[in-house]
Amino acid sequence: MSIEIVDDSSLPLTHQGRQRTNADARLIPVIPRTQFDFDVAIVGLGYVGLPTALSLHAAGLRVLGVDVSERRLAVIRSGEADLLESDRDRLETALEGDDFQITGDTYLLGDAAAVIICVPTPIDEHLTPDLEILASACTMVVDAAVPGQLLMLTSTTYPGCTRDLLVTPLLVRGLTAGKDIFVSFSPERIDPGNDRFAHEDVPRVVGGATPACQTAGAALLGRYARNIHGVSSLEVAEMSKLLENTFRAVNIALANEFAEACLALGLSVIEVINAAATKPYGFMPFFPGAGVGGHCIPCDPHYLLWQLRKAHVDAPVIEHAMSEIAGRPRRVLERVRETLADQGKPLRGARVLVVGVSYKPNVADLRESPALDILSMLADQGADVGFHDPFFGSVRLRNGSELTATVDPDAFGADLVVLHTDHDNVDWEWLSPEVLVLDTTYRRTDLPRRVQL
Repeated sequence: MSIEIVDDSSLPLTHQGRQRTNADARLIPVIPRTQFDFDVAIVGLGYVGLPTALSLHAAGLRVLGVDVSERRLAVIRSGEADLLESDRDRLETALEGDDFQITGDTYLLGDAAAVIICVPTPIDEHLTPDLEILASACTMVVDAAVPGQLLMLTSTTYPGCTRDLLVTPLLVRGLTAGKDIFVSFSPERIDPGNDRFAHEDVPRVVGGATPACQTAGAALLGRYARNIHGVSSLEVAEMSKLLENTFRAVNIALANEFAEACLALGLSVIEVINAAATKPYGFMPFFPGAGVGGHCIPCDPHYLLWQLRKAHVDAPVIEHAMSEIAGRPRRVLERVRETLADQGKPLRGARVLVVGVSYKPNVADLRESPALDILSMLADQGADVGFHDPFFGSVRLRNGSELTATVDPDAFGADLVVLHTDHDNVDWEWLSPEVLVLDTTYRRTDLPRRVQL
């Protein structure tokens, strides 16, 4: 893959060699490099980076995957990474060829025509963006940058972040976006465990530091994605991702409120939602649950709220939605207490088994899972807690203690079972008819003794 420099009239006539620098680097020659060993390098080979790398490789590009975790690299090389079956096939093919390499050597980033940054952007315990990983990755990419490259950020962040962490530091190095180098932002759109939409069919939004940067970013992603939606700036692209996930957060909070209303009125909230969803326009179904996990919904809106607080702008709808979502695990705790009390049992000393701890069905993903809060709060309240999940042998609770999985749920002798995540590979034959199940999914009407959240 080659990228054409649009405006090179002011470039000094220096040699083609590139010069590696540290964070306080000197200015470098800005004659664009025209030959690269790789078409694209992916920084961060997690739930977003690895599928992205495989999609680009399947489109015929020479791909370099870079991750600082040797453990993660070993998992990928073994073929055991948590992927869709279609991506597993792609990984097997990729590992057999010479045009797909994975490494922890960040020095090689300068050998790629394009670099895509796909690293986590979590929040801390104060609900403030934790930019340490992203800032470190961007510094690494800027330090290795060479003229003629395209640098693309896909990690969810605040509007202006790409400019702060890439465009400005590059300028300090003597590389001007749109003239010497290209900088773009395209929010990731990977949904772990969801095989209904092929990566190629999911439209990609692309913004650039300049029109030329946007064109370069669109050209790269257009190698595999069938639909590219260009926007006028980096900030519009960054904000669009925050809108996507804030929209979901607000509607999930609304679905949770409707679940409480339906419980009080003796109605099935799922039946109500399914009925409303028959309307072919003006409605989109969202469903209640024990909380929200994963990276997107629990974290992304807080990037927007953080930035708005700095600008002294109120966002009461978003704030209420995030507060409601954060409070759902405590609502589960309350319903456990109420359900046990109805059976004449106190919470302290009760044996409570949580089935399914990943944040969504059929994936081995614990990121921000409400189950961790639920297990932790139950243990803090004196319950004898356990969990059963085919994807995990142990989990770490909020107090740092490790809880080992219950392999035989029948032998646990639960006073109450909490259904948190309904994996397809969980066999419910062990459940005896007399055991109560608190169904936080609202969907398992076939269970013999079931109460709703």
